[in-house]
Amino acid sequence: MNFAYTLVYVENVTRAVEFYERAFGLQRRLISETGEYAEMETGATALGFVTADFARRSLPDGFQANDRSRPPAGIEIAFTTPDVPAAFARAVSAGAIPVTKPSQKPWGQHVAYVRDLDGVLVEIASPM
Repeated sequence: MNFAYTLVYVENVTRAVEFYERAFGLQRRLISETGEYAEMETGATALGFVTADFARRSLPDGFQANDRSRPPAGIEIAFTTPDVPAAFARAVSAGAIPVTKPSQKPWGQHVAYVRDLDGVLVEIASPM
């Protein structure tokens, strides 16, 4: 079994793609003609976005939608970078909600947290 991708349910796929390009410097791999699905270039494992409406139609028992006005869901997207303070500033400048400013953890890693336009928790960390 191989880990292929992570999908994030968002209200507007194009808006999410454009935000991740501005905030984290990712490049889009594709946006479907319907605008309900997109993938970002992130290496071997893709980061994808799917509309929350698609999720509502596909998941008969419902799902917990991401919402900036509520606490983040129990999952995060994590990116590594050698310059956490600069990446944090870039993300916040692009519209991310700051959660915790960059700080050094006891094990030596620098870590910061932001939330994206849909309220998804994003970790920005130095490589281990």
